[in-house]
Amino acid sequence: MTAAYRPVPAHVDLPALERDIIALWENEGTFEESLARREGAPRWTFYEGPPTANGTPGVHHVEARVFKDVFPRFRTMQGYLVERKGGWDCHGLPVEIAVEKELGFNGKPDIEAFGVAEFNAKCREAVLRNVDLFEQMTERMGYWVDTDDPYRTMDTSYVESVWWALQQIFDKGLLAEDYRVAPYCPRCGTGLSDHEVAQGYETVVDPSVYVRFPLTSGPLAGEASLLVWTTTPWTLVSNALVAAKADITYVAVSDGHETLVVAEPLVEKALGEGWTVDARFEGSELEGWQYARPFDLVDWPDDNAHYVVTEDYVTTDDGSGLVHQAPAFGADDFASGKRNGVAMVNPIDPTGHFEVGLGLVGGAFFKKADAALVEDLQRRGLLFRHLPYEHTYPHCWRCHTPLMYYASPAWYVRTTAAKDALLRENEGTSWFPETIKWGRYGDWLQNNVDWSLSRNRYWGTPLPIWRNDADPSRLVCVGSLAELSELTGRDLSDLDPHRPYIDDVTFTVDGEDGTYRRVPEVIDAWFDSGSMPFAQWGYPHVPGSEEKFRQAFPAQYICEAIDQTRGWFYSLMAVSTLVFDQNSYENVVCLGHILAEDGRKMSKHLGNILLPVPLMDEHGADAVRWFMACSGSPWQARRVGHGALQEIVRKVLLTYWNTVAFHALYARTAGWSPSDPAPAVAERPVLDRWLVSRTQELVSEVTTCLERFDTQRTGALLSQFVDDLSNWYVRRSRRRFWEGDPAALATLHETLDVLTRLMAPLTPFVTERVWQDLFRAADPDAAPSVHLASWPVADETVVVKGLDDQVALARRITELGRAARAEAKVRTRQPLRRALVPSRAWDQLGDALRAEVCDELNVGALESLAGASGDLVEYSAKGNFRSLGKRFGKQTPAVAAAVASADAAALAAGTADGGTYALDLLIDGEPVTVTADDVIVSERPREGWAVVNDQGETVALDLELDAELIRAGAAREVVRMLQEARKNAGLEVSDRIRVTWTASGDIAEAIRAHSAQIATEVLAVALEEGPALVDGFTATDDDLGVTVCLVKAPA
Repeated sequence: MTAAYRPVPAHVDLPALERDIIALWENEGTFEESLARREGAPRWTFYEGPPTANGTPGVHHVEARVFKDVFPRFRTMQGYLVERKGGWDCHGLPVEIAVEKELGFNGKPDIEAFGVAEFNAKCREAVLRNVDLFEQMTERMGYWVDTDDPYRTMDTSYVESVWWALQQIFDKGLLAEDYRVAPYCPRCGTGLSDHEVAQGYETVVDPSVYVRFPLTSGPLAGEASLLVWTTTPWTLVSNALVAAKADITYVAVSDGHETLVVAEPLVEKALGEGWTVDARFEGSELEGWQYARPFDLVDWPDDNAHYVVTEDYVTTDDGSGLVHQAPAFGADDFASGKRNGVAMVNPIDPTGHFEVGLGLVGGAFFKKADAALVEDLQRRGLLFRHLPYEHTYPHCWRCHTPLMYYASPAWYVRTTAAKDALLRENEGTSWFPETIKWGRYGDWLQNNVDWSLSRNRYWGTPLPIWRNDADPSRLVCVGSLAELSELTGRDLSDLDPHRPYIDDVTFTVDGEDGTYRRVPEVIDAWFDSGSMPFAQWGYPHVPGSEEKFRQAFPAQYICEAIDQTRGWFYSLMAVSTLVFDQNSYENVVCLGHILAEDGRKMSKHLGNILLPVPLMDEHGADAVRWFMACSGSPWQARRVGHGALQEIVRKVLLTYWNTVAFHALYARTAGWSPSDPAPAVAERPVLDRWLVSRTQELVSEVTTCLERFDTQRTGALLSQFVDDLSNWYVRRSRRRFWEGDPAALATLHETLDVLTRLMAPLTPFVTERVWQDLFRAADPDAAPSVHLASWPVADETVVVKGLDDQVALARRITELGRAARAEAKVRTRQPLRRALVPSRAWDQLGDALRAEVCDELNVGALESLAGASGDLVEYSAKGNFRSLGKRFGKQTPAVAAAVASADAAALAAGTADGGTYALDLLIDGEPVTVTADDVIVSERPREGWAVVNDQGETVALDLELDAELIRAGAAREVVRMLQEARKNAGLEVSDRIRVTWTASGDIAEAIRAHSAQIATEVLAVALEEGPALVDGFTATDDDLGVTVCLVKAPA
C-alpha cells in the first residue's frame, strides 16, 4: 500500500518553511476563505488598535499583533465569523513632529511660513510612507488582518463620523470651551490631555528650594517669615498667594537668629534640629496674613494679592505645610485665585519663554530660569535651603519638551459628568490581568478629569464648531459635510475636511447678525482612534454603515500594551460611553513592554534594537510568536533575545517537528495509512490509552485557557505535552513503530491531528506545513488548511480517570531509577537483575506499566520494597549543634552523645515527616526528644545496591552482575554500534542489511549468545562472524574490541 503521507524531512529550515507557507496562503486565498466559510456564523469581534505608520515597525509592534492574531484564529476554528479590519492612525502630534524634523522646522512659526496646506500635505504623505514596512512585518509574522480595505483616520468618511460623535456630545452639553490651567507643550504650542501627559513622565533633577516670605501683617509682622517650599522656582515670579490648611497646627520657631512659620509636623523634616517653638497657630488663624512677595519682576495690577489663604489640598506629607500659589501655572492655584478674586499674572509667552525685557530672566526658557532665580534669592537672603530633587516631571509624549501647566482657553469634553457611567461600564468589562480593572485603570477613572480635547495644531480632525463673530456665545456644531453644505448653501461633498480648506468655510444664519467661522483648533488624535468602532464604517453617513456597526459593536476583544490604559483603552470607553452610553469592548488584554535582552529599553543609542523581520528570518516567526504569547507573564515587561528564541526552537518547535518526521517516516515505511483499520481505543496498549486520554484532557485545558486569554498557561500545557509525547510516548513505543504496529501509528496520528490544531493559533506556520504533509495529504476530505479546520472538542468517553496519575508515577519511578544508575555509575545499556520500588507504586502501576518501567530502567524484574529499605541503606546520625544549642544550652554535649549512640535507622524513621524521636536520655527527669532539625542523618547504600530516596519515595537497584547480564549489556553496546554504523553508511531506516563481525573474548561470546536479538534490532538478515564484506561499510569500536562490516541486503 502506498503511504498517504508526504515525506517529512528530518531536518527543517523553519524560516524557509514559513516563506513557503506565506506563498501557499497567498495562492490559495486562505485568509479570505476563513472568512467566507464562516459567513452567517455567530460573530466574534475584535478591534485593531490603529498604529501610526510614519515610523518604522519595531519588535514591540509584534507583541500586540501576536495577541491580535492568536485569538481570532482560535475563535475562527471554533466556528465564529471573526472579521479583521485593519486600520491606520493618521493624525496628531506624532506625525506633525516627525514632518517638522524632516523639514528642519523648529515650531509653529516655521509651519505657518511654509504654509498649512503644504505642511498637511507632507503629513498625509508621511503617514503612508511606511505602510509597506508594516504590511511586510504583518505578513511575515502571520498576522491575518485585512490591509486591503483598512480604515484611515484621515479619510473623509472617518472624519465625518468623528464630527457626528462630537455633535452628539455637544448636543448633550458635554463639549464646551473653558479657560483653565491645563498641561501645555510650549514647543508644540498646544495643550495636551491628561491621558497624553500620563505617557510622558521622565525622571529629572530639579531645584528643591525653601524660601523665606517675610510677613508684613499679623502678629508676627516684621519678626518672622513664612517658609515656603517649591520645586518650580520659575513660578515664584508670578506668586500671588500662600495656602495653608485650616486644621493644621502651625508654629513660629526660632533658632536665636530668625523666626520661621511652618507646619508643626514638618519642623524637623524642613528645618532640622535646634529650633524652639515660640507660638502655635491653627491654619485658620494665618488667613489674611500678608507677606512680601519673593520677586517684584512683574507689575501687579492691584493690592488683592500676597496674603495667606486656606485650602483643603494642603498636606503635611512633605515641604513646609505652606504652599506657594501662581494661578497661571497650576490647576489648584488657578481655582484658589479665582475663589479669592486674585488677578492672574502670566509673564511667560506660549513658547515657554519669559517676556523679553523682564529683569533677571527676560527671554529665558522657563526651565532654564531656575538657576538665576535661585541665585538671586540666595543673594537677597531669602533662600533658606536649596537641594537637588529627583522626581518625575511631565514632558511632551512626542517631542519630550518639559510641559507647563498653563492657563489658556481650550475645548473640553466633560468626562467628569460621565464618571458614574464610566465606572459602571468598567464594572462590566473583563480585564486581563484583572488587577488593572480597579487598579491602574480604575484609579484613572476614579480621578477622572475633563478631557482637554482641542489642539492648537494643524494636522488633525478639525473641531467642527462654528462661532458667530458678532455674538461669540452663538455656536453651531456640525455633524457632516452634508449638513455643512446645507448651512452654506453650496455642495461641499468633495471638500477636504482638513485645514486650511475647512477654515475657509463660513455661513450665515437668517435672522442673526454676523458670520459663522470655524474655531481654529483641531482635536486630540486619541478621540480619532477612540471613535474607530463606528468611524471605521463611516457611521452613520455611509450607506450600510449602520448594519455593519451594529453587527460589530461592542467588540468581544481588544489588546494593546499596558500604557494604553490611559490611551486607546480609555478613549474607546470614553467616546462610546458618551455617545452610546455603552462601552465598546467586553474583554481587554493589557500587555507588558518588550525589553532588550539586557533588560533595557530598545534604542538606537544603546545599540540593542532587534528589528522584527530580520529576527523572524533568523529564528522563524513561530518562535517569535511563541515567545510573545507564552514565555513568561505577558502582563509583565519581558526581555527578548536570541537565546530565548533558540531555546523555543529547540525545546518546542523542533521537538514537535521531529515527532512528526518520525511518525511520517515509520508510517511510510510500514505502508500505513490513516484509513487503515485500527483497534478500538479500549483495546490498545496502556500507553496508547494514556496518550488518547491525555490528549483529550489537553483539549479541555487548552480551550479553557484560551477562552480566558491565558496564553502563558496554554504554552506551558502544550510544551509539556510535546515533551511528554516525544520523550515518553514515542521513545517508549519506538519498537512498535519499527514493527509498524497499527495501534501505535493510529494513536500517534490521532494525537498529532489534535495537537496540530491546538498549536495552530500560536504557531501557524509549522502547523500548516504539518497539516499539508500529513492530514491534507492523507485525507481528501480534510480542510485545505489547519486554520480552516475545526477546533478540537474533548471526547470525555476516552478519558481514563487516574491513568495520567499512574503514568506520572511510572515516570517518577524511572527518574529515580536513572538517578540511582547515575550515582552508581552504571551505564543505561547494562541490564540489571531487578529494581525495588515503593509498595504504593507497585500496587498502583499494574502489570502493563510495571513492564514499561522494567524496560525503561533496563531491569529484569520490578519488585516491591515492602519494608526492605532498612536492609538496603546504612544510616548514621549526629547532632546538629546549631539547633541543639538553642534548645538545650549547656546540656548540648550530652544530647549530642545520645544522638550518636541512638539507632540511626530508627531515628531517621522517627523524625521523618515532622515526627520526633525519644532519645535514651533524661534531663530534669523528662525524656529528651529530637526533631529532624536537631539531627544530621546520613545514609549510604549497602554494598551491591544503588538507592535513591527523594520526597519520601525510594528506588533501589540490584547492582550484582553475573556473566549473563554482562553479556546482555555487551550485546546492547554492539546494537548501539551497529545503529551508528547504519546511520553513517547513509542507509534508510527500512533498509535490511547483512553484517559480518570480528571480536574475541567475552564480547565475542556476548555477540554469539545474543545474535538473534542483535539482528532483529538492526534489521540484519544475516549476522555472521567473519572477514569484511566486499564493498561493505566498516566500523571499529576500540573500547568494545569489535569490528563490524555491513552492506545493504537485496530487497
